[in-house]
Amino acid sequence: MPLNTQDRLISQVWHVVILGTIASLPATAVINWLPNSEATAGGGAIIIGPMIAGAIAAKRSVESDAVGLRAGFLGGIVAVSGFMITEATAVAWSLNTIVFFLIAVVMILCLSPVFGLIFGRIGGWAASSVGGFGVDQPS
Repeated sequence: MPLNTQDRLISQVWHVVILGTIASLPATAVINWLPNSEATAGGGAIIIGPMIAGAIAAKRSVESDAVGLRAGFLGGIVAVSGFMITEATAVAWSLNTIVFFLIAVVMILCLSPVFGLIFGRIGGWAASSVGGFGVDQPS
């Protein structure tokens, strides 16, 4: 029985966002193998994730702007949680450090959707114009 879009638990946009963010993690690991590269999983999820999601969105006729915005926010969450898992145990948490950390988290979560929007558009453009994978292209 076909599944209606109203019966879905997760919308098509979020499917593309999650797929792009998950696909960015191995891509970031490959980029990190390059000489003098210090790529992090959070940075890759903020930049590479929306590009991949935007390219997938161009193929599936989903707006690359919406996908990029959400993928950037999800990448910001990955960046903050990656810091919390790896570095937060070694930090001496004083009141000043906690306040600075909260301000930094808010800034990251506010700026990462902007980066996601930009790179989502770039990924959608690359897939539809350069790659020829747009929806309006006959296969």
